[in-house]
Amino acid sequence: MSRIFHVIALTTVLAVGAQAIWAQNLDKGGAAYSAGDYETALREWRPLADQGDADAQYWLGTIFNFGQGVLQNYAEAAEWYRLAAAQGHAPA
Repeated sequence: MSRIFHVIALTTVLAVGAQAIWAQNLDKGGAAYSAGDYETALREWRPLADQGDADAQYWLGTIFNFGQGVLQNYAEAAEWYRLAAAQGHAPA
């Protein structure tokens, strides 16, 4: 029983830590985007978007929609918006 408790506790700690890192990277991307540093925003958001984060997917759609730090690509923007919208992201 003790071993099971330790496994559950460790899993919980790792999950909470991963969520904190996830949120930190989303915030770091947001700060970079606000400062006009679209390359950093893209670098922070891309892994999150690839892992299914709807907020990051929405922001990647925005970056590609307006060509901010990348070549403007409406097809790619639409795909990121579609992925975010499929998860209920209202602005997408």
